[in-house]
Amino acid sequence: MSDKIRVLNVDDHPVWRLGMASVIDAQQDMELVAQVSTGREAIDYFCRHQADVILMDLRLPDMSGTELISAIRTEFPGARFVILTAFARENEIRRVLAEGAQAYLLKNMPSSELVDVIRQVHAGKRKIPAPIAAQLAEHYGDDVLTDRELEVLRHLIDGNRNRDIAEKLFIAEETVKAHMKHILDKLGAADRTQALAIALRRGVIQL
Repeated sequence: MSDKIRVLNVDDHPVWRLGMASVIDAQQDMELVAQVSTGREAIDYFCRHQADVILMDLRLPDMSGTELISAIRTEFPGARFVILTAFARENEIRRVLAEGAQAYLLKNMPSSELVDVIRQVHAGKRKIPAPIAAQLAEHYGDDVLTDRELEVLRHLIDGNRNRDIAEKLFIAEETVKAHMKHILDKLGAADRTQALAIALRRGVIQL
């Protein structure tokens, strides 16, 4: 058996996968065992072969990052994940860390720091860069928005009324109103406009 750190890379961008292969293959203590482009491929591979560290983007074509982490950790609770993505979205960061990810990194970080984080995670440590940690600490006690609340919030960007949102999501208008109340409470907003402004500023949703 190899004593190298076995890395599974999950990303749907071919050019990025090529770059990651170059970075990891250059490390004497690492081995890129596979690269896949979907969450389902990652689950299938890990169930058959496992890997020491799963390096993954959160933007996958068939499922969210939280769904992928949950699916693998349900059967393999010791699986270790390094999230490598393009954006630092507060709600998303908190959710994947709660699901069990050990590190959350941005794709613009130097490759030397990335491989060091992979080593740290393999050794059982957690790694959150200082700027992201500070962002999380600012709203540490706040409740995380649910998937449905995020959907409702995104529809506010286009100026949709409660009735419009209800029709688009196939739910009752009263249900939308209840979601809006929860959104305002969680974001500490006085009205819909302020809630949208806070969510955009904090990276909870994006234009």
